[in-house]
Amino acid sequence: MKIFVTELKVSGFRNLAPTVYHPLEKFNMITGRNAQGKTNLIEAIWLMTGCRSFRGSKDRDCIGFDSSCAEIELSFCSRLRSQKIYYRICRSSREKKIMLNGIPCSGGKKLFEQFCCIAFLPSDISLCEGMPEKRRTFLDMCCSQLKPSLMDYIRKYNLIYAHRSAVLKNNTVSRKELDIWNEQLAAAGAVISHARHSYSCRLDKVCRELYGIAAGNGEELTVSYRSGIYPKDYQYPEKPDSRMISDYRKKLEISENDDIRLGYTQHGIHRDDLSLKINGLPVKLYASQGQKKSSALVMKLAQADILKNETGENPVILLDDVMSELDSSRQQLVSRITGDMQVFATSCGAEMPEFSCRMENGVLECS
Repeated sequence: MKIFVTELKVSGFRNLAPTVYHPLEKFNMITGRNAQGKTNLIEAIWLMTGCRSFRGSKDRDCIGFDSSCAEIELSFCSRLRSQKIYYRICRSSREKKIMLNGIPCSGGKKLFEQFCCIAFLPSDISLCEGMPEKRRTFLDMCCSQLKPSLMDYIRKYNLIYAHRSAVLKNNTVSRKELDIWNEQLAAAGAVISHARHSYSCRLDKVCRELYGIAAGNGEELTVSYRSGIYPKDYQYPEKPDSRMISDYRKKLEISENDDIRLGYTQHGIHRDDLSLKINGLPVKLYASQGQKKSSALVMKLAQADILKNETGENPVILLDDVMSELDSSRQQLVSRITGDMQVFATSCGAEMPEFSCRMENGVLECS
């Protein structure tokens, strides 16, 4: 099954003029000079997944300078039926108005479950050279696209972690009180760790294959999960079980004295990371900029490939100013993986493949 956008309506969103856009079912290129609004259009589509802006900005930052509200309406086909998302944010209100098929949504989870999208941005090179948090976020996004219920465990873990951290900063903290938080943290953390480990194994297999095609010179990219709680040789069960929870809790109990002294939780999934290596050497330390860009691209393509094979659904692909920086072999790899998916790509170039749209001062014109 294929997810694809049939219509996008935007008004009051950043610098974009009121827009009604009917994209093609396959490849769509939006060209234009820098700072004309191309990325803003991509961002409007991304927000319909229910996730925060990939720019890390606040909701109200999306409202145009001369507008009091920003509105986005996206019609799409998913699971053989037409659906519609309505999104509205105003300066005068703290709450967003989100509706899926005319039914109000209290949060973004419903959108995330229905409209599946993968974005690749120039900033995604931070997957290879940035802090572990970026890779954990990527991993959680990938896992949640396969199993949306994992989002609830992640929210629960973050809430419990915050409570335990607050307790640790209290000089009068009791062991009994810590035991309560340890048990809850272990229960949620074990589920998340299992999901991350399982997905990392799939990611490694696909990345090895795709990077070999992209590099074409015998180089091999490997991806492995580094747990902040379980040892490297830990034998993960088929499903999260009581042993995993018990092992997690014991790790917390062993470090309780140090945690109390330091005032924070030293061990847990909040310290997880992905280890990326090319021919056995850490990408972060030894890879060239070209190798890092290729590694980040391959990880995103692997995400799309795994999602397609695991769920039978083709996600919408957003490529922001990426294609022009790729050589022919990497462009062919992108085409191979996304060939039967709907793609929105932006570029500063003037060449127009298949369907031409140009962005100028926030105005989108398609021929």
